Amino acid sequence: MTTQVIILNGGSSAGKSGIARCLQAVLPDPWLAFGIDSLVDALPAKLQGADDGIEFAADGGVRVGADFRALEAAWMEGVAATARAGARVVVDDVFLGGAASQQRWRKALDGLSVLWVGVRCAPEVAAAREIARGDRAPGMAAAQAALVHEGVSYDLEVDTTRTEALVCARAIAARVG
Repeated sequence: MTTQVIILNGGSSAGKSGIARCLQAVLPDPWLAFGIDSLVDALPAKLQGADDGIEFAADGGVRVGADFRALEAAWMEGVAATARAGARVVVDDVFLGGAASQQRWRKALDGLSVLWVGVRCAPEVAAAREIARGDRAPGMAAAQAALVHEGVSYDLEVDTTRTEALVCARAIAARVG
């Protein structure tokens, strides 16, 4: 079956967004890229730092509430609808809930052909990238490096610790049907 959706899961600063852009360049057909960062950026200000929204702690921890989860579910369904309408989609996400996060995606993407990709990066390398980016709470990358993979099953895993995004994208593209 032709792959309709590629899910990239990894911690903050693991290199998912770079891989998504490279996939768009190396895959022969056009693919849309959607990322969790865009969903967070699209939230109303009142849900940023609120109990029912999403909170980023000074130590890099992230807590999400009921309103965030409801909007996230709608976003997931929208991404799935886009794939069902014929677009091929790459999703860049951070499974803060590990296996529970994957299950939410599995429900939304039911009936679609999905390639599940784990994007790993050594915590110290991700932390250095986080500092260089300057737009993340210090500690987020290290805190998420292993957490987001707990209980998650993949078709393929890549490691960006010493491997460039383009090389990872080519390995993923080779698995796309």
